[in-house]
Amino acid sequence: MARISSYPYDTVVHDQDAWIGTEASNRRTKQFTAAAVAEYLNINAKVNIGGQMSFKWTDSEKGGTGTISKLGGGGSGAGFNTLSNIFLSTTELNGQNVVGFLDYIKTKNILIGQGDQISQFGHYTLDTYTVDANPLYYKGGLTYIGGNGTIVNEKQYTLIHFDISDSEDKTFTFTQGVPSATWVVTHNLNKFPSVSVVDTGNTSGFGAVTYDSANQLTITFSGGFAGKAYLN
Repeated sequence: MARISSYPYDTVVHDQDAWIGTEASNRRTKQFTAAAVAEYLNINAKVNIGGQMSFKWTDSEKGGTGTISKLGGGGSGAGFNTLSNIFLSTTELNGQNVVGFLDYIKTKNILIGQGDQISQFGHYTLDTYTVDANPLYYKGGLTYIGGNGTIVNEKQYTLIHFDISDSEDKTFTFTQGVPSATWVVTHNLNKFPSVSVVDTGNTSGFGAVTYDSANQLTITFSGGFAGKAYLN
């Protein structure tokens, strides 16, 4: 066999490029492709990124170290909007303890996303994060904000602190087409915005604003009219 130093360098790596190595179970020499090595690193969270935690979804409630599961079990095939209470292992897939960080971001927004499908995700507020009767797990209470797709059993999911309001001020314009003394505005801004009102002639109007939730408010006027409400 030629000396390793005699082989030329290849600076462009492709998925099916391979290395020679030893399989741990039987100490036999095997080939390992670049794609297989990359997948191993990904699904086992071997590359650490600050603020990013990796868990494996399991349909078994509190299904083991490094897992995320739904209260009561199940969940795969359901939309991310169905999650309201979850169990998180105190350690993520690579063995790091996550309790301190998740306790720090409690009451803030998080993103739970499928590791190999960026468009499969749920955006939530982590309302509560408390230790379970089994100290190897913590129970998280979630409020759904938005997302896309469905949960897949045995898939890896990353959890990060994610709040789009940190980088941009969200606004919303509401149009009341039919004259009314009560405008119910569903804005989904996840905040309690300031409100400015104009009629169809762009004359400012005044009403009493009631914040029904962080995503809806009601404006009550002394008389009915049509117009627009600007929220920011």
